[in-house]
Amino acid sequence: MNLPESVKIIEVGPRDGLQNEKNVISTKMKRQFIDGLMESGLHDIEISSFVSPKWVPQMGDSKELARYYAGIQGTIFLAPNKKGIETALEMNCKKLAVFVGVSDSFNKRNINKTTSESMKELEPLIRTLKNEGVFVRACISTSFYCPYEGIIHPERTVQLCKQFEQFGVDELSVADTIGMATPKESYRLFSEIQDSTENILLTAHFHDTRKMALSNIFACLQAGINRFDASAGGIGGCPFAKGATGNVATEDVVYMLERMGIRTGVNLPKLKETIQLIAPHLSNTITSGYYTVEA
Repeated sequence: MNLPESVKIIEVGPRDGLQNEKNVISTKMKRQFIDGLMESGLHDIEISSFVSPKWVPQMGDSKELARYYAGIQGTIFLAPNKKGIETALEMNCKKLAVFVGVSDSFNKRNINKTTSESMKELEPLIRTLKNEGVFVRACISTSFYCPYEGIIHPERTVQLCKQFEQFGVDELSVADTIGMATPKESYRLFSEIQDSTENILLTAHFHDTRKMALSNIFACLQAGINRFDASAGGIGGCPFAKGATGNVATEDVVYMLERMGIRTGVNLPKLKETIQLIAPHLSNTITSGYYTVEA
């Protein structure tokens, strides 16, 4: 088997996990959640998103969170448009994420632009961020399947990745947004992206809608991928993709990798304590394997 000695976990629970949460989570609780994640050994964390509270009320305290975390190495803030990027720079954020969907249909329902329109808008913004010394992470949605268009041909995703590389982004987070990818498809797509790009960090982002996320992660390991997004407790979803459940649970990913002899640097008991802290405030019950089974 082709297995790395260590893997980097990018924790997306505070942003991608909570953004679609029905219950209002207080800023104080979010901070306790984030602090617990850091104490468990997760240092690359999506903290919040600079979006309009009108559309994503849960992210309404992004500036307040930025005051606490923007200066901490590894913390990531999502800034999907010019206004969000301007706010992020004002808050001295050093690591930003932008996003776009491979599917035009998904992209239009998400931000009312086609994929090409989004990329045209993002190019000068990304180049400005790089001139400011900001680390840029590009999150690519519907990389395998779209809830409106169906299967996405791998070449479409590869070409979008290459375009982001030309813009100068530092990292690509390639997502199975609705959780339909199979291990075979995951191995193929990530292998093709690696063959088509150079000098860029490549991260896999899987949702566990059909309980194939861990299998897909294993397939990606075989393709040489050693960076994965995950969400503590498996919290999350997608408001623009009906039926899409949460991200793969961080604790399950860590448990699988550590049992395989792959280092993650994450303390599982501490991570479980942190999930126990946030769980009573969530609208859904935590059902991940490690959380519900392990002592």
